[in-house]
Amino acid sequence: MNYLFNEKKDVELILSYNEEGSKDAEFFVELSRDLKGKIYMNLERTDDEALRRAFFALASKANELKVESLSLELGQLNPKAVFEGLRQSEYFFDHYLSEKKKRYLKEVSFLTDRNEEELKEAFEEVNKVLDGVFLARDLTNYAAIDLYPSTLAEKAKEELEPLGVKVDIYGQDEIEKLGMEAFLAVSYGSDKEPKLIVMTYKNSDKEPLALVGKGLTYDSGGYSIKPAEGMVTMHGDMAGAASVIGAIKAIAAAKLDTHVVGVVAATENLIDGSAYKTGDIIGSMSGKSIEVVNTDAEGRLTLADALYYTSTVIKPRYIIDAATLTGAMVVALGNLSAGAVYNDEDLVKELSKASSKMGESVWAMPSFDEYGEMNKSHFADIKNSGGRLGGGISAGMFLKEFVVDTPWVHVDIAGVSYEDSPRAYYPKGATGYLVKSLYQLVKDE
Repeated sequence: MNYLFNEKKDVELILSYNEEGSKDAEFFVELSRDLKGKIYMNLERTDDEALRRAFFALASKANELKVESLSLELGQLNPKAVFEGLRQSEYFFDHYLSEKKKRYLKEVSFLTDRNEEELKEAFEEVNKVLDGVFLARDLTNYAAIDLYPSTLAEKAKEELEPLGVKVDIYGQDEIEKLGMEAFLAVSYGSDKEPKLIVMTYKNSDKEPLALVGKGLTYDSGGYSIKPAEGMVTMHGDMAGAASVIGAIKAIAAAKLDTHVVGVVAATENLIDGSAYKTGDIIGSMSGKSIEVVNTDAEGRLTLADALYYTSTVIKPRYIIDAATLTGAMVVALGNLSAGAVYNDEDLVKELSKASSKMGESVWAMPSFDEYGEMNKSHFADIKNSGGRLGGGISAGMFLKEFVVDTPWVHVDIAGVSYEDSPRAYYPKGATGYLVKSLYQLVKDE
């Protein structure tokens, strides 16, 4: 879509305001195909999230009615929220469709007496962030037959290297030399080689900060097999990795003055004669032994080695990990908020604040040491599942055991990474959740 400033088009949108306000942030936009000239849209709320939803609804309706151009009076509304709502309407995953979806709305002109250069800068920033969001959605939406560890690694390289990001890809031999036994155990049931992907963006002499993403490109559950209907969307079990890659793309495109390292341990969790089994006791890069009581609790095993590697080799100022880790977090928070387990209260507050600015939500869960006791094993140093009660938290506390002397927040995005039907400006399928929050957290430093 082409965006212009102060170039009047045939259709003009005038905003009217309801001073009484409304609790409802959803807006239903009615456009008549026979209407010429001005369209009036009532905005009962003008907070950022309401604007995102309202202008997404407007652009979506315009596309539905085959409107090709709009002129909008911007007034004193937050331009970033308006731009985002309009741009969100452009996303549609049609990679596998023989007939591609046609976008009719091609041009929007903003009528304003505000500083055009500042507006253009705001528009460019929104574009760069949403490019990262849309990349994360695409990666998560790709079928597992197309996106597996090596192709995920190549896509990260393809997207990030042109922006000045160094992408190192390590195969099985290097992973074995690092002693990542927990990561490797998960990979043994697949004929696809696991990959450790390390992405470095350095535009500052600061010590690095680190983003770690769960990279299960397909999760069958292993011998603790999922029901058939539960496996249909399990190509999306790498949404955490996608969010990290998307966030680094946005950070690099915006040329933020920072130093960020992204780490993804990518593999599949499948079944064959070599696959790991319940009752196995496996090693890890940290030296801790792990009793496997559930092969469907595999993400925390790959993350255990990824987090230990990050905290001891990269040695960042802090770590945020993103993972579709547990169904328990979905039960707790549904599809409206991600849940966080942490070892640093200030860091989780900063992340929550950043997410609120960007229309996302990261909710801090209780992270008492007692939750970690659920993971105690009689036969090994730790077991990979603490049971159903408080399962989203105990899974996070398992990860905490592999973070060495580093402020850390684990974000479980299992409930928010994928929508079964469209909601607000989220399409059916992958949402790209957390890209915006991670970008804002880094920007706010």
